[in-house]
Amino acid sequence: MNEKLKIAVFVDYDNIEIGVKSTLQRDFDVGSVLEALKERGDIVAKFAYADWGRQEAAKRQMAENAVQMVQRIPSPRGDKNGADINLALDALEMAFTHDHVNAFAIVSGDSDFIPLLNKLKEFGKTVFVVGGKAFTSTILQKNCHEFISFEALLDEPQRQQARPPREERSHGGDGKGDRRPQQQHQQRPPRHRPAPLELGQAMPLLERALQVLERREVTPQLGLLKSTMLQLDSAFSERAYGAGSFSEFVEKLKAAGYVNVSGGEGRYVIERKTKTEVPAPRPEQALPLLRDVLETHRLELDPGLLPDELAALVKETQPEFDCKKYGFQEFTEFVNYAQDKLLVRVVPDEERGLVIFLGAEFYPPALPEAPEAPPPEDDEKQPESNESAPLVLPAGVKRKRTPRPRKKAAEGEHPQRQQRTGARRTRKKTAM
Repeated sequence: MNEKLKIAVFVDYDNIEIGVKSTLQRDFDVGSVLEALKERGDIVAKFAYADWGRQEAAKRQMAENAVQMVQRIPSPRGDKNGADINLALDALEMAFTHDHVNAFAIVSGDSDFIPLLNKLKEFGKTVFVVGGKAFTSTILQKNCHEFISFEALLDEPQRQQARPPREERSHGGDGKGDRRPQQQHQQRPPRHRPAPLELGQAMPLLERALQVLERREVTPQLGLLKSTMLQLDSAFSERAYGAGSFSEFVEKLKAAGYVNVSGGEGRYVIERKTKTEVPAPRPEQALPLLRDVLETHRLELDPGLLPDELAALVKETQPEFDCKKYGFQEFTEFVNYAQDKLLVRVVPDEERGLVIFLGAEFYPPALPEAPEAPPPEDDEKQPESNESAPLVLPAGVKRKRTPRPRKKAAEGEHPQRQQRTGARRTRKKTAM
């Protein structure tokens, strides 16, 4: 990890753009992603994959940031995974042919890239994943070296410039003013950075990292401590706890009385206190409550629910429920975690946002049908014949002949015919 990183960036634009719009109500900003990656190393290559004929608005920002746009040509059947395949092939080719590139950043929330991540790590590459906590698979977050969330990159509320309301711009005489109020109703305000988690939520991971360094007999300095925490949990970010840097995060822990800090500026040594804290609830402990709510309101989820609507049902069932106690900054992060556990199925929609349906757990696969029994032999049509089937005898056993009954002359049979028949029998006996 001491070697300077040379990073190649691969952007799955079609996936990341709809994810950011549906969860954060913002346009995807590739510049903020590149700035975050520059803090970790030098960016030597940048590629973005999309059907650029339908993304005219994004072309300019890609050109301004010197991102090479790779055209994805959709096939007549839709080619849903076309960009995924091209991205994975190009990333593997670069890993084979460019030895100086030792780090890869995958900007996507699609869990289909997990095999790519595993293969890049087999080649000794450092792998970053950039996505949103509300729509990036938690499996993808846990299987990289570091996960960079869009929520941590959001601007503060005071930096957002307010736009004039739509109704003020709809007073023109173009005859389209009757449709503007409806658009204003559908437009949702962009989300800002979520409220930070409590510092106590980070203590289990911090104590585990300190224990690892203690067993290695290594002094727990700032840089080494953070790298160890990322090895244990690649989704960790000090920004989730309201800190702009890891040193600020440690200062907050010291002020709250969680750790002891010694040493001078830039060479802090962190020690955990002997006081045992009450362990924080784990994320999986919140699943039984959600499962009960989904089972109770199955009919309401048939057309799909928004996260706020589902959160209201959870609050109605258990008013004291708080997703932050389980390590989730927002309810949408909890829903994303539940999707990987097959409780729900989340469909991003640019107009409505995240739409939640029941997951595969509530629709178990049907049992395989039993093979049809063959029809009885009596029902089959047999060929009409007076001959019976030949009898198969064991080897060495001869068939015993049954004497045929002699035919009696019928009444009225001609006398000469009876005489000829009797003569033949007499000759046969004489010959014997």
